[in-house]
Amino acid sequence: MKAIGIRTGASEPELLEVPRPDPESGQALVRTLRVGVDGTDREVIEGGHGGFPEGEDYLVLGHEAVGVVEDPNGTRFEAGDVVVPTVRRPPAGGENGYFARGEADMAPPEKTVERGIDGAHGFMSEYFLSEERFLIEAPPELAPRGFLIEPISITEKALELAYAARSTFEWEPDTAAVLGNGSLGLLTVAMLAREMDVYCLGRRDRPDPTIDFIEAQGGTYVDSRKTPVEQIPEEYEPVDLVYEATGYAKHAITSLYALAPNGVAALLGIPGDWEFEIDGGRFQREFVMENKAMVGSVNSGPEQFRAATGTLADLPADALDDLVTRVVDYRKFEGAFEQSDDVIKTAVQFGER
Repeated sequence: MKAIGIRTGASEPELLEVPRPDPESGQALVRTLRVGVDGTDREVIEGGHGGFPEGEDYLVLGHEAVGVVEDPNGTRFEAGDVVVPTVRRPPAGGENGYFARGEADMAPPEKTVERGIDGAHGFMSEYFLSEERFLIEAPPELAPRGFLIEPISITEKALELAYAARSTFEWEPDTAAVLGNGSLGLLTVAMLAREMDVYCLGRRDRPDPTIDFIEAQGGTYVDSRKTPVEQIPEEYEPVDLVYEATGYAKHAITSLYALAPNGVAALLGIPGDWEFEIDGGRFQREFVMENKAMVGSVNSGPEQFRAATGTLADLPADALDDLVTRVVDYRKFEGAFEQSDDVIKTAVQFGER
């Protein structure tokens, strides 16, 4: 079968010929429909993130997928069911407590592998296998956009952790700042703007489709070159929630200054090493005296995938059409990984339901 992957030492992905997998006990064979492309995929291709499966000289890409069950193989599914796979799997050493408890998303890196990212082949192939417990069923009508369930689930988890951090008192956020106008940030804008005022920070000039998207959802675009994060309270207003999706290391500090009292910042971006000076006294005073909180969040679990399925169904279809600006056939995949100012989100098409 055909798969899109990256070989050891290569700088560009290619269309590979790999064996079609045969399901073992507890596994279902899934025929791939669509696979989303995001910044993590580009980082993997560039060698800045992730790694190859043990003993393999290539990695099949893709972690945002939707497919249909081809062979249920004794699992709870039926042929034709629409399913979305979670990303994390047990490492080569076998099962551990995180997976036994159903908490793979809380595992440290050495206790897990991630399909299409680090140590395990992804879903960017005509077929893939998955254990039953790692597949989430989705309504048939969501099949064309089901690859968005994985990124939505990332935000579902971050918000769950943010609310948990404020669970000792009544916390009803009215305002939020989303840092980053990539596809994940824009999905989050669409989710949050239904319930609160949202500012989204980016570094783009008009005209720009991401700015148009933000404003179409009722959000406010903030040019961070003119108004950095810590100046949001002065230029606009303090916010109850900060959602950091850029990986810009200073945001872990300056996000605190954008928060209103009792606010919480959720950090999702993963920066490289960077040393810089901060006013540690001010930082800690704001934490303590204004009851602020900060949480880190990575990956997501089955419950967040199920919540994301409901969220995807509730999001306006026209907003999702504006978000997914490019769909490419897997046989002509090269354009899928190219970045362009007029492209927000790309999906690779493998088949029809």
